Amino acid sequence: MNPSWIVMLLVMLAGGATALQAPTNARLASAVASPVNAAFVSFLVGTAALGLLALTLQTRPDAAAMKALPWWVWIGGLYGAIFVVTAAWSVPRLGVAMTVILMVAGQILISVLLDHFGALGVPKQPLNLTRLLGVLLVFGGVLLVRRG
Repeated sequence: MNPSWIVMLLVMLAGGATALQAPTNARLASAVASPVNAAFVSFLVGTAALGLLALTLQTRPDAAAMKALPWWVWIGGLYGAIFVVTAAWSVPRLGVAMTVILMVAGQILISVLLDHFGALGVPKQPLNLTRLLGVLLVFGGVLLVRRG
């Protein structure tokens, strides 16, 4: 199997995990009284899992490299918190499919903008007609899922 296909499959499976995460945290939110509490529990479990993985892999951060980083690299967890709280809140209101497809649409929209401008250190990939059509197809998918 071509290694790029393996990478794409792994990324697709990770995306599938977000579809599982949304209803899991929505259910948790109803038990712990809010999507914020559910996100807190979710991040606590995720932090413990990542801590165990880091210990198992014996990874060590490079302190000098960390000091050289720009401020905005430290707020990635904030984006994750917004994602998890929003998913836990919206699944009971919109359903899993609509929540996930809207999140994917938002991810694609921001992604093509980041690529186009080369923002946050990503390689520049200008927006062209093919990419724009891909984005429009996703938004068309949002409309179709909403109507269905």
